Amino acid sequence: MLSQIAFASLLLIVGYIVFTKYGRIRRNILLGKDEEISGNTGERLKNVALIALGQKKMFKRIIPGVLHFFIYAAFMITQIELIEIIIDGLFGQHRVFRSSLGGFYTFIISFIEILSLLALIATFIFLARRNLLKLPRFHMDEMTGWPKLDGNLILIGELILVVCIFTMNGADEVLHRMQGAGSYGFAVSSGLGPAIFGGMSEGTLQILERIGWWGHIMTVFAFLAYLPFSKHLHILLAFPNVYFKKLTSRGEMTNMPSIMNEVKSMMGLIEDTGAQDSMEELPKFGANDIFDLSWKNVLDAYTCTECGRCSSVCPANITGKKLSPRKIMMDVRDRAEEIGTHLDKNNLECVKADKKEGATKLTKENFDDGKSLFDYITNEELHACTTCNACVEACPVTIDPLDIILQLRRHEILDLAAGPAEWTPMFTAIENNGAVWQIADDRDKWAKDALNS
Repeated sequence: MLSQIAFASLLLIVGYIVFTKYGRIRRNILLGKDEEISGNTGERLKNVALIALGQKKMFKRIIPGVLHFFIYAAFMITQIELIEIIIDGLFGQHRVFRSSLGGFYTFIISFIEILSLLALIATFIFLARRNLLKLPRFHMDEMTGWPKLDGNLILIGELILVVCIFTMNGADEVLHRMQGAGSYGFAVSSGLGPAIFGGMSEGTLQILERIGWWGHIMTVFAFLAYLPFSKHLHILLAFPNVYFKKLTSRGEMTNMPSIMNEVKSMMGLIEDTGAQDSMEELPKFGANDIFDLSWKNVLDAYTCTECGRCSSVCPANITGKKLSPRKIMMDVRDRAEEIGTHLDKNNLECVKADKKEGATKLTKENFDDGKSLFDYITNEELHACTTCNACVEACPVTIDPLDIILQLRRHEILDLAAGPAEWTPMFTAIENNGAVWQIADDRDKWAKDALNS
């Protein structure tokens, strides 16, 4: 009974932490402005099945794709055993599903063990790739400090989880035989258990089985509580992020209606109504901070796996320029976290303060700490982007760093008038000639000449 009370209390504590922390992340994502998501639901569900669930884009690099699939599949399928552990913990049972599922139960646990063994191998390889082989994309400037530690912590946690699974099943296998009930018949532990734990006393085996059982569930609980602080949040957010991804061509950029209409008027494609002159206030162009991005942009940032595939194929990054699409996404997430921390602190102060003292609750409408995304992302990074979409194509969870870069550049050029000097002749040519080239003739003169010839 004491064990059940302890387990139930732990489950409630973890549940509260998860509800609070994931609620905070949802709030931070919704700091972005509204964006209408439309399109074929069937196509969106197909994308989720192939990309988020099926890991389709991971296999563009076959070896890491297969290794990642081992860990991913083990994580997903192990949740079946986790359900049994939770029921056992709450009701004081032991392998509650075994009697009702029979041979199918043996198949499921065997399948989990095989996947866990493959995941164990993959985890060692991934640790070696990060720390011994030192792949360049894992050792860029933005991957020092916490991002590097975060990746290693999760892999170490995976090792602990797998060891606990085999300790629990292996010790239980030997106990089961010792009690004259025969073998469970599990694919790995039926051989591994007697090889490692054979010859131990019943009391020692019971202790080891409980260590494995509690170690398994405690690692899972720790993982759930840790996810909101980790890049591995993509395990959960990849599904909505893929579902809400743009269904249009990846090369299609969003237009700004006010600018588009002005250009069309300049080129004689529509009648100039003079609406711009009568406007009381110019519209805000592009994005200066989280509040100007869409919630989908912020969701992209929180979904980032920090795998670096985007930066490793970025032509600007490859040629030594400062731009790293991964850093752009990490910066957006860090800025959203900074704003969220300010909001939480202010709300706490408002609760403590007497309303008569005039405490003002901060919201995304009145928030201003004197900072913006330009305090995280430099103009040099933005100017280096060639808008080639290589980063968008490479991302395994359909993140779009280019959209954020374009919005920041639009704000810099149209609102701050701070674009690179090298771009000024192009802008002047477009304004005067309707083309990027400094030519005196109409840009369609060649077509008229061709028709008249």
